[in-house]
Amino acid sequence: MNPRDRQILQIAVPMIVSNITVPLLGLVDVAIVGHMGSAVYIGAVAVGSMIFNLTYWLFGFLRMGTSGMTAQAMGRRDLGDVTRILVRSATLAVGIAALLIVLQTPLRWLMFWLIKPTEDVAPLAATYFRIVIWGAPASLTLFCLTGWYIGMQNTRFPMFVSIMQNMVNIGASLTLVYGLGMKIEGVALGTVIAQYVGLLMAVGLLVRYYGRLFRGRRRSAGHRGGDGFAVNRDIFLRTVCLVAVNLYFTAAGAQQGAVILSVNTVMLQLFLFFSYFMDGFAYAGEAMGGHFHGARNDAAFNETVRRLFGWALIVTTAFTLLYTVGSMDIVRLLTDEPQVHAAAHDYIWWIWLVPAASAAAFIWDGIFVGITATRGMLLATFVATVTFGAVYLLTKDYIGNDGLWLAQVTYLAMRGIVQTIWYRLRIINAR
Repeated sequence: MNPRDRQILQIAVPMIVSNITVPLLGLVDVAIVGHMGSAVYIGAVAVGSMIFNLTYWLFGFLRMGTSGMTAQAMGRRDLGDVTRILVRSATLAVGIAALLIVLQTPLRWLMFWLIKPTEDVAPLAATYFRIVIWGAPASLTLFCLTGWYIGMQNTRFPMFVSIMQNMVNIGASLTLVYGLGMKIEGVALGTVIAQYVGLLMAVGLLVRYYGRLFRGRRRSAGHRGGDGFAVNRDIFLRTVCLVAVNLYFTAAGAQQGAVILSVNTVMLQLFLFFSYFMDGFAYAGEAMGGHFHGARNDAAFNETVRRLFGWALIVTTAFTLLYTVGSMDIVRLLTDEPQVHAAAHDYIWWIWLVPAASAAAFIWDGIFVGITATRGMLLATFVATVTFGAVYLLTKDYIGNDGLWLAQVTYLAMRGIVQTIWYRLRIINAR
């Protein structure tokens, strides 16, 4: 195997494993509350999890900005900047977490206004929220540590932390709920305990294997990886666009009835499964692209880009074949509702197009994060978001849910198209 391919896989595979374990946290919580005797508990956990997923998603710049700048600092062998980036990022994370805790009441009100939980679900969801919000310092600081480890081309540590979190969450939640008789409070507290155990493990690995960098912090040669504020701002605004499209997609499906909403939700699970694999290669793009960019090694950088797209082609082909042949079988595994099965037949072919439409966006996102070309990411996502809205508004009255999926596929493809143009016009010419 080509050494560059081996390096890509060494970074990508652990992150793919980490990505696949992430949904297990939610599944464990649902499985536990699903045996409490009422569907209200499932709804409360679903609403509470959605609130934190949306909130933390907005602060994804803590991970992405850290990984790109760290990778570049390592590429130019500026160890002073390597340590400074993590300290600055973690400090910002703790500050944001403290603000979320202080403003938890208006935050909860805003999220309940957006999600609109039913009267029986809302009190339990509020209880879940009031407990899990105290895990914000751990979760956001872990974003920084994960990004830093990726920038250091060490994705094994985030994988270990993710697996440990799942194990602790399972053990703690089962103990609190079935051992101590707690209900929604036990599930929420188990989640918080898992978050802090994950943080302690990540910090312990940092001290054990990278402590010498911080004990002997050198004077930085001068940060040259881009304006940290501008990078974080661009990633934040890009994330706002992503959240807006996802929320609108869900709302537009809900307006067409429960069956269509269910079909779209199940089909999105197929897209998420594909994204878990593509994100692994995007992380490789962050780590390796940023490293070679910082080292000003254009030959290695260009080879990395080519080989990442080669792996994207392999993964895309595999998933396209899988979904073309077996997507309805997967739908039947995810739900046993006959109405959903019947309706899915009319729309399932859209998921066959999703891998090819979205692959370039995943790889470019990784490369752009690595070289901190975040303005290009923001522009691409903004153009794609506007395109999504325009396509759906022009087609919804004529082809209904097909129009929504046409807008989604166009949105995914447009992100990759605009980033490809930006790369050729702005990045290649600047190198």
